[in-house]
Amino acid sequence: MSTISRHTALHAAHEALGASFTDFGGWDMPLRYGSELAEHKAVRSAAGLFDLSHMGEVRVSGPDAARFLNTALAGNLGIVKVGKAKYSLILDENAGIIDDLISYRLAEDEYLVVPNAGNAPTVFAALQERAAGFDVTVVNESDTTSLVAVQGPVSEAILLSQAPAEQHATITEMPYYAAAPVTIAGIDILLARTGYTGEDGFELYVSNEQAPALWDALLAAGEDHGLIPAGLASRDSLRLEAGMPLYGNELSLDITPLEAGLGPVVSLKKEEDFVGRAAFEAAKVEGRGATSGRRLVGLKGLGRRAARGGYPVLKDGVVIGEVTSGQPSPTLGYPVALAMVDVEHSELGTALDADLRGKAEPFEVVALPFYSRQK
Repeated sequence: MSTISRHTALHAAHEALGASFTDFGGWDMPLRYGSELAEHKAVRSAAGLFDLSHMGEVRVSGPDAARFLNTALAGNLGIVKVGKAKYSLILDENAGIIDDLISYRLAEDEYLVVPNAGNAPTVFAALQERAAGFDVTVVNESDTTSLVAVQGPVSEAILLSQAPAEQHATITEMPYYAAAPVTIAGIDILLARTGYTGEDGFELYVSNEQAPALWDALLAAGEDHGLIPAGLASRDSLRLEAGMPLYGNELSLDITPLEAGLGPVVSLKKEEDFVGRAAFEAAKVEGRGATSGRRLVGLKGLGRRAARGGYPVLKDGVVIGEVTSGQPSPTLGYPVALAMVDVEHSELGTALDADLRGKAEPFEVVALPFYSRQK
């Protein structure tokens, strides 16, 4: 039985722009508007405008908000200053990754937790369950909130053109992983300097009702700056170049933070006992990610053919892992991939092969990210 994908508040705008759509996390999302390569290059050289309204938003508030999130999530949310954000993980009892998410501290006793699209209901349910005994309120605002992203080197200039002069300093002085309420095109939003592309950029949280007007204003304001609308295809190639994991590819319930290279995201210094802590500590003491002893690595293609997700990774003809994401890098000009491989073959410089439908193609383990923007 087929299921009907949900539409964001901007679906009509995407249709008017001629977007091609795809199902993602149960949402009918724009895959591309024209050329995904052109959209990728626009973000690297100018700016791209993304609809990310499929992402979830969960507001956590109350006197115990910080202490609660320190038991519910793997990171230390209690040390986050008001106006700042933190990347974290929510784990199950076995230290499997339920989701990776960003949490914004909006006030001393208030946070906005942003899970991934398909995981939003699961994360909300887990937070509700884990809130028992804490003086907190957990509210799912996903159905009433839209999220628009402006990503690329000229994103700041585009936003400044739409913000009142008295708020310009708030935007220009905003550091990475910070957020503040501002007015863009006459619309009150929460502006965050975050993103998933490896470029400077912003994410704008707005009500569903005002999302179309905000989208249209940003599209018009960015036209002279080289901004174009961008879909999920370019978002995927951009995040891969930046070495950023995608849930369902590099992260899952079967993958631990140590295997995914996210051990530093987990805080063992905080006082609170968070879900998954015991399993994580046990794996860390044993010096392995899990019983499999796997690690996520970056692979640089030495040939011209790209490895795709699911392709076997070989060492001397023996399967020692699997590609989780891979494609040609538009920016770098050679194939790149993320792969989960046996830990003994995860050292930088290790020569490996990917099985490309029966033919071995040479790759080398390299440091992540593949691409870093010039600051």
